[in-house]
Amino acid sequence: MKGIILFGHGSRTAEYVRPFERIRDAMAVQQPDAVVELGFLELTRPSLDESIECLVGRGINEIAVVPVFIGPGRHVLKDLPQLAANAMERHPALKISLAAPVGEAQEVIDAMAKFALST
Repeated sequence: MKGIILFGHGSRTAEYVRPFERIRDAMAVQQPDAVVELGFLELTRPSLDESIECLVGRGINEIAVVPVFIGPGRHVLKDLPQLAANAMERHPALKISLAAPVGEAQEVIDAMAKFALST
C-alpha cells in the first residue's frame, strides 16, 4: 500500500500549515482513497519521522515524499535524503521515494507566472 507525505520546512507561525492542509484536501477531492500525511523538518508537527511512523503503523510500505519547496536547497538535497535513509534503515520493508520540489513542476511554474501577472 502507498502513502504520500507533503514535506515542508516548518515554522513557528501556526498559519504556515494551512496551505499544506489545502493541498491535502484538494488531493482528497481528486483521489478520495489517497493516503496523505503532512510532515515537517522542524518547528512544526508532525515531523517527517512522525508522519512516516504513522503511515507505517497504518500498513503503508511505500511512501512518496513530495517536498513543498520552490526549488532544491540543502534541506531537499541533503537533509531529506538522510531522513528517508534513516527511516528505511528502521523499517527494512519500507520504500521511500523522493519527488522533485513542487516548484520545479512546469504546471506549478505556469500557475505562479499566471498569478504574478494577474497582480
